[in-house]
Formats: sequence, C-alpha cells, structure tokens
Amino acid sequence: MKIVGIYSFNGGREAVAAHFAAELQEVKAVIAAVDSAILKTKTSREKTMVGKTLYSPRALNRAFKAQFEERGWRNHRVTCEYPTQYYVPGYQTGSSFAGAFREMDFVKRRLGVEVQFGKYAFMVYNVCAKMTIFHKLDVIDVGIEIVPVKEFVNEMSTGVSYFEQFVWDLEQRGVSEIDIPVLILGINHE
Repeated sequence: MKIVGIYSFNGGREAVAAHFAAELQEVKAVIAAVDSAILKTKTSREKTMVGKTLYSPRALNRAFKAQFEERGWRNHRVTCEYPTQYYVPGYQTGSSFAGAFREMDFVKRRLGVEVQFGKYAFMVYNVCAKMTIFHKLDVIDVGIEIVPVKEFVNEMSTGVSYFEQFVWDLEQRGVSEIDIPVLILGINHE
C-alpha cells in the first residue's frame, strides 16, 4: 500500500516528525508492507455491486495488525467504569457494564496509531475523542490516523469513510484547546 494523502491536524505532522521520527518510519514501513492485492477477498452482496470482488476491511485490519505487532507496537486497553449516579431516582438499570473498555489500536513510545476502514463516525471519534482521552489518561502524546482515500473506498463496501471527507470536516470544525496533534495519512492500494 502507499501513502497518497497527508494532513496535519493541530500540528500533527510537525509533532510526529520532531518527537517520533523513528516510529513514523515504522508506520510508513507497515503501510508499504501491507499487500493490498491479496486482500481483495470480499464478494459483495450489495444491490449496486452484486458479485463484485472488493477489499475486505477485516482482512486489511488483520494485515495491519500483523505488521505493527511484528515491529513491537501493541494495543492499549483501558477498563471503563461508567458512572451511574446520573440516573434519575428510582431507575434501576438491568445492564451490566462488566468488561467495558476503550482501546487504542497501536501504541509505541507514547505515539498512538489508529487504522480505520469503517464508518465516518469512527474516524471523527478516533481523532476528536479517543486520542484526547488516551492523552488525558497519560498513554499518548501524539496520534496518527491511517484512513483510505476515496479511490480506495470505491473498491470497498458502501459506507466506508475516506480521507478527503474526513479532512474537509476537520478543517470546517477547527481545532479545540483539548485536541492533541494528529497526523492523518490517506492510503491507497498499489
């Protein structure tokens, strides 16, 4: 795979280059090592493309996971203890929150990386909430978000979000005082 788009959110490009140059080289090596040709394995059942062979987001995620883990990157999971004191008097929840967690895909030396081949909301959540939370929990200082570009998404199931859409929304949103620096990498198949 290859990097075809680079967006610096809140100084992400500069922060990663200044403090995580070696890790950035590993991220680039991971992307280059993922062989997209063998990951076009999903047969579509969608009305608009029945029988078409598409890239499988699950297979892509597994390939990225293997490459990151081979280089010593690990996921980081935190247990969530959800507050219940905000329920109205008399409400009794039938739900158990045991086992609830939040997870960063890959962390190494305080650099967090998320790989996203899912819906648009997950990209925004990763950068504007999850990375901020993991920074507040003293796990990461800076983040990298790896997402497909539109050309790549055109060969996936409908509903997968893409780099161009994500960047436009971040630019319209602007930067908040709680946002951390994030480098967003748009990737494409070879």
